Amino acid sequence: MSRIKLIRITTVPISLKTLLKGQHRFMSHNGFEVVGVSSQGNELKEIQLDEGIRVVPLEMTRTISPIKDIESLIAFYKLCKKEKPLIVHSHTPKAGIVGMLGAKLAGVPIRLHTVAGLPLMEATGTKRRVLNWVEKLTYAAATKVYPNSQGLYDFIIQEKFVATSKLKVIAQGSSNGIDTAFFSKEAIDSSFVEQLKNELGFSSSDFIYVFVGRLVGDKGINELIEAFIIISKHNVHAKLLLVGPLETKLDPLSKRALLEIEHNENIISVGFQKDVRPYLALSHALVFPSYREGFPNVVMQAGAMELPCIVSNINGCNEIIEEGVNGLIIPVKNVDAIVNAMLTVLREIEVYNRLKKNSRRMIVERYEQKVVWEALLTEYTDLIQQYKS
Repeated sequence: MSRIKLIRITTVPISLKTLLKGQHRFMSHNGFEVVGVSSQGNELKEIQLDEGIRVVPLEMTRTISPIKDIESLIAFYKLCKKEKPLIVHSHTPKAGIVGMLGAKLAGVPIRLHTVAGLPLMEATGTKRRVLNWVEKLTYAAATKVYPNSQGLYDFIIQEKFVATSKLKVIAQGSSNGIDTAFFSKEAIDSSFVEQLKNELGFSSSDFIYVFVGRLVGDKGINELIEAFIIISKHNVHAKLLLVGPLETKLDPLSKRALLEIEHNENIISVGFQKDVRPYLALSHALVFPSYREGFPNVVMQAGAMELPCIVSNINGCNEIIEEGVNGLIIPVKNVDAIVNAMLTVLREIEVYNRLKKNSRRMIVERYEQKVVWEALLTEYTDLIQQYKS
């Protein structure tokens, strides 16, 4: 019996590799011939090896670039005509417009787009209008649209991007769930964690706040640095661990934040790390003051690693975290609120222990990876049956 061809497309290969890790192999084992499509990069080859699927490079840019975008669209249209997939499933904004429009023009019957965060939320003026138009065009070309959080679902309805009949949140949210066996303190060598802690210069008396993600403005890093400056003046054992790449082009940090990261001895920046678990394991609390998210993996990962999480009151974050239960929820772009929340987990031991106790349990109960995969497989199966009938 021939397998059903499924193309998964993301703008950059790191998204295909990390955001959907394990999902490609799972679908391959359940009747699908999965083809991964993304821009060229080492990660694309790694996906082929790790997931056991075929991959095809297709250049796309993350910025607005009409000529290059049209070239990408034509290339993907040709790929669809050649491959003849039954399903094209896109993730990330640029891959969404290229994937959905290209697949529609090529006559692909089932066209699915997952929304996992919207950059347009922080855009204004002409840029916002252009991004709104692109989003509407993407959804118009899709047969189904999957916001990966209830908050995104509500925002899409509010902005009138598409009819509710096309929208659905898979499972309880998240694009891929979380492997709670992998993201577990028991899965990490404790002696290695202690060694790493020593190498980074942390002592047993330090309270370590951690941020994981791109070091850019809309992740709330400028505000986080400002808050930590205040915290560290009166708490000598407070440390801030930054785990993630510094991006200087699309959304650079303020000069003050950059100087503080470079010169403040209580701020340790370790750049991108392939495995963030040891860094979460040596930390005491996640601080994630992002401006916008879809359904942030790092909050689920930190929770699974038993960390209380301080998060912005934005979609995704305020669905994973319940105020005062497994974390604290703060207003967006509010330095004072970040300070107060950071001081709460530092000074109020009973509060900290309660949040910590609930953190892993709530992630395991709600977002175990296999539950999300099975829900998406059921969705695929139902859509295929509808198409055949």
